[in-house]
Amino acid sequence: MNKSNPGKPNHLKGQTSPYLLQHLYNPVDWYPWGEEALEKAKKENKPLLVSIGYSACHWCHVMENESFEDQEVADIMNKNFVCIKVDREERPDIDHIYMNSVQLLSGRGGWPLNCFALPDGRPFWGGTYFPKEQWKSILERVQELYVKQIADLEDQAEKITLGLSQSSFIKPKEEKAVFKREEAKRMAENLMEYMDPVEGGIKGAPKFPIPNNFAFLLHYYHHTKDTKVLEQVFLTLKKMAMGGIYDQIGGGFARYSTDKNWKVPHFEKMLYDNAQLISLYANAYKIKPEPLFEEVVSETIAFVERELASPDGTFYAALDADSEGEEGKYYVWNEKEFENVLGDKASLMKEYYNLNGKGFWENGKNILLKDETDENFASAHEMPVDELKTLVLKAKKELLKALSKRVKPGLDNKVLVSWNALMIKGLCDASAAFQQPEYLAKAQTAAEFICNHAMKSNGELFRLINGKKPSIEAFLEDYALLADALISLYQVSLDSKWLHKAKTLTAYALENFSKPGTAMLSFTSKQAEELAAPFYEFHDNVIPSSNSVMGRNLFALANYFENAGWGQRSSDMLRDIKDHLEKFSSSYSNWGRLLLQHVYPFYTLAITGSRAETKVREISQMYLPEKIMAPSKSKDTNIPVLQQRFQEGETLLYVCSMGSCQLPVKTTEEALKQMQE
Repeated sequence: MNKSNPGKPNHLKGQTSPYLLQHLYNPVDWYPWGEEALEKAKKENKPLLVSIGYSACHWCHVMENESFEDQEVADIMNKNFVCIKVDREERPDIDHIYMNSVQLLSGRGGWPLNCFALPDGRPFWGGTYFPKEQWKSILERVQELYVKQIADLEDQAEKITLGLSQSSFIKPKEEKAVFKREEAKRMAENLMEYMDPVEGGIKGAPKFPIPNNFAFLLHYYHHTKDTKVLEQVFLTLKKMAMGGIYDQIGGGFARYSTDKNWKVPHFEKMLYDNAQLISLYANAYKIKPEPLFEEVVSETIAFVERELASPDGTFYAALDADSEGEEGKYYVWNEKEFENVLGDKASLMKEYYNLNGKGFWENGKNILLKDETDENFASAHEMPVDELKTLVLKAKKELLKALSKRVKPGLDNKVLVSWNALMIKGLCDASAAFQQPEYLAKAQTAAEFICNHAMKSNGELFRLINGKKPSIEAFLEDYALLADALISLYQVSLDSKWLHKAKTLTAYALENFSKPGTAMLSFTSKQAEELAAPFYEFHDNVIPSSNSVMGRNLFALANYFENAGWGQRSSDMLRDIKDHLEKFSSSYSNWGRLLLQHVYPFYTLAITGSRAETKVREISQMYLPEKIMAPSKSKDTNIPVLQQRFQEGETLLYVCSMGSCQLPVKTTEEALKQMQE
């Protein structure tokens, strides 16, 4: 299909998802997920072909170009199937069902995801990307099986659906919750076994940044002072920041590295990766103030502001890997381009960024990367490091200006509540670490817009905002991550309204996402449409699972509001998942942080009085994962842990644990001493 001369639109007309709209003029008669497509399949007795992807997905574009824009392929699909296109970022519930089905069948998954299902939605077979000729053969074979061996497909669908239900359900244990430090130690040891001691990250390729793995290790180091753990985290953060996965000119991280050296990225840039990495680098900086980490945070926030910020102060979802039909074209450089832009600075900067050395990629193009610190590079060239940094900064500005004249990758302009929540939290963490009030202001602006336009007064939430119009009923992920972000925002802003909104969201989620027979919460609410199988998300992936985030939220809110029931629910969730933590530590690392909060002392640090903000700034610059702060300058607060904590004319700090507080002190040092004792 010639997109410059499109033909007749299919049934995706009227959709708002950029990914769905990319397929609007395919000759494939795509439908969005919904009753119309499902009824058509039942009426015509045709299997469903559910094809799932997202706007920034490179191989999704490849399969579209090869197959979905081809009339011959489209004719086969239209004749024999009801074809449904799904944006996985809008509908993670549908993606979970069909992705887990393919993983049960083949042991692997990815996008584009192409899953075949019975007319009632139950999956019976699927895969990921297929070249055109193979895809045609698969379509014909599936159609033949549907006509001649429907009983076998129904049996397969029944087994898959049963497997989905069993694999996502965690039964409650009858025994009392008991947690031990040894369990956290074994988790850390297990995780460390998979770490690459040379290049950082997980061993092998591809290399994905999994921020919650390293957040757990930082938290574990704080309590144990295991220097090997800290060294591994810092090695990873430095290697990533110097590698091709990090945009050395424009800031921000790509989705993952295709090799083991962080060199060749899969060039798509996602909001959720960058938001969490801002948090991770900011918290690592609190432990040891590495200038490189501050630079990464500053440049990544600048990237998000420049490329992903909406006029309303919220944040868009992603940038494509491709521009002008080529993966990575926007980001790579050849030698001549470098010389034309930088002139007499080119020679030094080519060496600095490894042009035609380690940075060489293909077809004369280079991925910019560094292989030594600024200090070592400056020393080798017998120049002051400050002089080098000044030259690099000037070169970056000139290269960024040249980049702005290139054709940019496509923008996915969805505003997703859960991903914006991660960015709000990232800005809060950066504001705390670097004492930058503009970061806090950006977090507050985004939070105001989301709470005003996506949240009802009773706590009900929507997942997506188009302009100022909310759409799609929110999932547990949205409730959990937004509540988590608002708890963070309260602690750095001292505005208690954010904490109360977090409480309202959590109460609504408990009421509407709890199901009988499990302490976990369902990914979809009681009011949502029923899919092929129920789904409870508890594996921590690139984004931590909605249940692990909710477990940590309940733990924090129980301390703020002295709500023993919420504290018990958090402990029950951890108790029921505990057996998984040591076996598969990398998939449960956010749960691991909840475990650390249970096995080491945990405090609510109440800070009251006119100088509370000053004390918050002091404490925020320290990495103290064993505490939450409850600050207020005013007596007029209805947070239980702050009741009876004010003394006229005094600024006081109370170290509290579930409502029981030590004697108040006046200095940060005294409060820290009480916590350490």
